[in-house]
Amino acid sequence: MGIPLIQQTKIARYIISKKLSGQKRYPLAMMLEPLFQCNLACAGCGKIDHPKEILQKRMSVEDALRAVDECGAPVVSIPGGEPLIHKEMPQIVQGLIAREKFIYLCTNALLLTKHIDEYTPSPYFTWSVHLDGLQERHDASVCMEGVFDKAVAAIRLALSRGFRVTINCTLFNNEQADEIAKFFDFAMSLGIEGITVSPGYSYQHAPRQDVFLGRTESKQLFRDVFRIGRERKSKWVFNQSSMFLDFIAGNQSYQCTPWSNPTYNIFGWQKPCYLLVDEGYASSYKELIEDTEWDKYGVGINPKCDNCMAHCGFEGTAVDDTFAHPLKAARVATFGPRIDGAMAPDLPVLYGDRADATAIRIPISAIQRSSSSHGADTGR
Repeated sequence: MGIPLIQQTKIARYIISKKLSGQKRYPLAMMLEPLFQCNLACAGCGKIDHPKEILQKRMSVEDALRAVDECGAPVVSIPGGEPLIHKEMPQIVQGLIAREKFIYLCTNALLLTKHIDEYTPSPYFTWSVHLDGLQERHDASVCMEGVFDKAVAAIRLALSRGFRVTINCTLFNNEQADEIAKFFDFAMSLGIEGITVSPGYSYQHAPRQDVFLGRTESKQLFRDVFRIGRERKSKWVFNQSSMFLDFIAGNQSYQCTPWSNPTYNIFGWQKPCYLLVDEGYASSYKELIEDTEWDKYGVGINPKCDNCMAHCGFEGTAVDDTFAHPLKAARVATFGPRIDGAMAPDLPVLYGDRADATAIRIPISAIQRSSSSHGADTGR
């Protein structure tokens, strides 16, 4: 299991070509949101917090493919809303496969059994099924009973049909490390390709704001989970870089690189990222990259960003660090994230009353250099 070699190779070639060309900001993955409508109302999501006329809007096949061509990212993640509500989703997926894009169709799986015959297995296509824990935890997260059982049944069906299947998991407040470890064990027992995991970011339009983890709390939780997995010799496979896992375990002082995962939805190109929804839109990808004031965003720079450790912002940073420090990355990949000792320092606060008077803006490259030495000689 794990990401197929063809995908690893193509993405590595893409990244190397961008670095050799000297391009500073380039996309690693693209979020394509063809609609906001959903058949669930999860506690930690605000995507359905739109008037009826917006929820009824659908992105056309032509518009979706044009945006993907314009962006050029090798990976396209299709969240929502619930993408399977979109009647032309099979045509969008077919168009992306023809372009040899690696597609992760993110679904709650309630409609997967009904629509599975509209899709064909391909090395370029993956069902990314939303599961936030075992039955009780997941059903509470999505605010509906019975969803876990339906999602698991859909996963088994998709696997039996020869599809690539992953799960995407967001961890929220009051999580128990042992329960998460049991969930990861269960998920892998299904035969899935891997797990995409992220701490829940304080999404500003979410109906509940008491469900999100703080940064220090997130880091300790992941350390505890990884410790349990190591003690049990669990065979977890994550659909993420080893350095991102090291980051969420508190061992890297990364800054966000939001341009590495741009979002296109029914309003246009969202500034600056998938999670900040009130910062405006660009009419083209070129405008997004060139006109967005990227220096206004990031941990310690903008209060809206301070609690975020989501993969859509930090996976690109982690991948960049992997290429910059391959020996460090190889060590983490071999031995796993460090689960004890001091955590990497938080980035300085540069705004308001909390601003550190001695702090200076630290470029991402410098942060990566300092984090690469942090704990470098400690056991993992």
